[in-house]
Amino acid sequence: MSTKDAGGRVTAPVTAASRPTPELRPPSLRKNFAWTMAGNGTYFACQAGWLMVLAKLGGPAMVGRFAIGLAVCAPVVMFTRLQLRDIQATDARDEYRFGDYLSLRLTSVAVGSGVIAAIALLSGYTRPDVLTMLAIAAFRAVEGVSDVVYGLLQKWERFDLVSRSLMIKGPASVVALGSVFYLTGSLALGAVGIAAAWMGLLLLYDARNARRLMRVHQLTEDLRPGSLWSRGRVRAAGRLVWLALPLGFVALLDSLNQNVPRYAIQHYLGNEQLGFFAVMAYVVVAGNMVVSALANSAQPRLSRRYLHNIGAFRRLVWKLVQFGLALGAVAVIMVILLGRPFLAVFYTPEFAEHADAFVWIMLAAGVGFVARFLVYSMTAARYLRAQAPLYAAVLAVVAALSWRLVPAHGLNGAAWASCAGMLVLVLGAGAVNLHAVRARPGAAVAEQPLPGPSADLL
Repeated sequence: MSTKDAGGRVTAPVTAASRPTPELRPPSLRKNFAWTMAGNGTYFACQAGWLMVLAKLGGPAMVGRFAIGLAVCAPVVMFTRLQLRDIQATDARDEYRFGDYLSLRLTSVAVGSGVIAAIALLSGYTRPDVLTMLAIAAFRAVEGVSDVVYGLLQKWERFDLVSRSLMIKGPASVVALGSVFYLTGSLALGAVGIAAAWMGLLLLYDARNARRLMRVHQLTEDLRPGSLWSRGRVRAAGRLVWLALPLGFVALLDSLNQNVPRYAIQHYLGNEQLGFFAVMAYVVVAGNMVVSALANSAQPRLSRRYLHNIGAFRRLVWKLVQFGLALGAVAVIMVILLGRPFLAVFYTPEFAEHADAFVWIMLAAGVGFVARFLVYSMTAARYLRAQAPLYAAVLAVVAALSWRLVPAHGLNGAAWASCAGMLVLVLGAGAVNLHAVRARPGAAVAEQPLPGPSADLL
């Protein structure tokens, strides 16, 4: 017999047939982490490959042009995404349906693309810079739609499907960018090539996985274009915006925290110096990839543990923090020992001349690894509105120091500003997590896991 949810919508009955079939049961946290590492590792390595291709074919100035395009687009993209994937993955009470998230994401992608176009056209950038920004906005829009599909798969802990998609998406983007740029010499057309490759993957692979998962779990709902903007969907999207808006501001502030040093470098030192900084900063993505892989794998479990077993929540958060500390220490040591030859071999000897700044950039990243684990646990505990003031404080520190230190100390000054900002973030996020744990002293009900293996990674 069908039932109705709180919004009056008809849902499928929960029967034996609605239980996951063996091939669609969620893997263990260990397997999810392994899959996510493989997928994110491939994807982020290929994004670093973008810069390698441009450095080899176009030089530091071309890398700088691409970097400023990414830096201009990123705050708008991150704000309009509203971190819906995190909210979707931690929606343990099933307050919203997939169509609600999809409807809101399609709307926000359109709004964000329009804002980026306005910024690019009105900010006085050169014509090649403007065209590059518009092309980057196009592939970020496609990526945003894929992201909400990944949120559905992540909620059901199907990280293997997400990772397979990323393992196709990364190499496809490098081939598209490299081949088009080599043939045409146009960075904008190269970025359009990325958008085309990702659109094909979304339509032919990601959408198919989403439909299959929804069919197996009997998540029946109307996803036709007309239904996505029905009156009920609009009301649900409005509630979802109100819930997600704090995280949208957090994402905006976080993106600005990362990009304000780049703005200062481009303003005071030019595109070539920005190209040097962008390459070194992008290596940090390798560490962030590990953090994201583990945090995304653990986040659905963290949200359930915060609701039902606060002791288990606290222990898992502490293990994640320890992992972040160890990862940061290893990263800094590796850069001290191998940073200079790495830059010379994978890019050009010009990049190796800035190896001292590379160490400071990686030190900031190491502190950031710990901070990001703490922020993920804040989201799992639904401490959403506390995050925006915290990130605003970080932005104030980073901006003030960037505009003061970059003119005097160059790339080192930008790295020092990032170090200070990450220190503020880790202290603030740690304080919020302590408050979250103390606020639920009686939550000790046994956790109700999803069907399937439940072995922990840590």
